[in-house]
Amino acid sequence: MNPVTGQRYEPERVLRADYARVLAEFWADGPNSETPPGHWNVIANTVSDSPLMASRIGPGTASRLSWDVHMYFALNGALHDAAIAAWGLKRKYQSVRPISMIRYMAEHGQSSDPKLPSYDPEGLPLIPGLIELITKESSAPGQRHAALADHVGEIAIRGWRGNPTDPHDVSGVGWILGEQWVPYQKATFVTPAFPGFVSGHSTFSRAAAEVLAAYTGSSYFPGGEFTQTFGPGYLKFEHGPSEPLTLEWATYYDAADQAGSSRIYGGIHIPADDFAGRRIGSSLGKRAWTLAKRYFSGTAR
Repeated sequence: MNPVTGQRYEPERVLRADYARVLAEFWADGPNSETPPGHWNVIANTVSDSPLMASRIGPGTASRLSWDVHMYFALNGALHDAAIAAWGLKRKYQSVRPISMIRYMAEHGQSSDPKLPSYDPEGLPLIPGLIELITKESSAPGQRHAALADHVGEIAIRGWRGNPTDPHDVSGVGWILGEQWVPYQKATFVTPAFPGFVSGHSTFSRAAAEVLAAYTGSSYFPGGEFTQTFGPGYLKFEHGPSEPLTLEWATYYDAADQAGSSRIYGGIHIPADDFAGRRIGSSLGKRAWTLAKRYFSGTAR
């Protein structure tokens, strides 16, 4: 139930591939973008500009200036702390990214059955329909691995085929060589060259959500929801979505969680990177807000 309107949130059924691709691109925030911290400043702009916030902000330009200064001070202090925490942990743990994991393991072979070809304890586990050993039978004309007939004994993965030559086309999903697996990103938008654990997106986003919830006095967006609609042609990595799709968040935490999970859909992080980043972001977001209030009251040393 929407606590502001008293009405039920209407369910929206969408194609999973459209949903996953829109998530991956909307929250990507890579080169030539506002970046993840900037994205949360854009969200904060929208929240402050909502007519439903007028009663909290107060009348006149002085009230608006005070509101904005306090909000951006607290928000960006938390985002700065999130960067320090996340990148400090990245340098401590030096963890691997999906593209390195998958390609390394695929190059070693399969780790499921010592009696099958290409067995290696450091290989990928075989999962029917997802990770398979290429055989003469499976790569025969008309069979699922036919395009990989020159790679008998190697590992095939059913995944995204990579960037289409024409961005108006759709690469879609199919069988590819495991050692050539790529994340759902532009060819020029590569996996970052720094460790994965913890996810910066998750840490930034949860920290921002904690501050916005505390500052506005509610975990809910103004009006109880915030939406973004994407029409066919929005996607840049390949054509899509196939039909209009709306992302909807009731709370700041919903948006933050989705930002973190978008990096899993995009193939840039694993769940451990995301969940740990959320927990750390929550802790430091609350602490940043507590410190900001001391500055506001004049008691900070």
